[in-house]
Amino acid sequence: MSVDDGAIEVQAQGWRILAALHNRIEAELERALRDAADLSVVEFTMLSVLSRQPGSWHLRMQQVSRATALSPSATTRLVTRLEKRGLLRRVLCEDDRRGIYTELTQAGADLLASVQPVHDQALTKALQDARDVPELALLVDAVPALAGSSPAIA
Repeated sequence: MSVDDGAIEVQAQGWRILAALHNRIEAELERALRDAADLSVVEFTMLSVLSRQPGSWHLRMQQVSRATALSPSATTRLVTRLEKRGLLRRVLCEDDRRGIYTELTQAGADLLASVQPVHDQALTKALQDARDVPELALLVDAVPALAGSSPAIA
């Protein structure tokens, strides 16, 4: 094994640890959100991202794709699903009639407010449980610092 191979293996091991933590957290959140409000993690993320838009509660579809880490077609399917539930709506951009905003409805904001404590509790539990796994403990302890070191994703 060359030096480069060793460096690549260190990176790969780091990625495996990150993926393991992500999978544990996502599984816990998915279960809790489904049980509480029949929401998936990505649906919750969509509502949460839209709720953080100052004064408007809306974003262009392209911004929504980036914020949810979905392809444009998957984003369209997600928006359609949540629109059918009355949790958001599409609005034409007044400046550019080709542009479409995705906007949180009051029902979406209300659902988000009711399920936010469930999400927060599930996240806390997932992180606490992961801290008991020696390979994940260091990464779990770094999570709070990550939020303060980069701009919010939107």
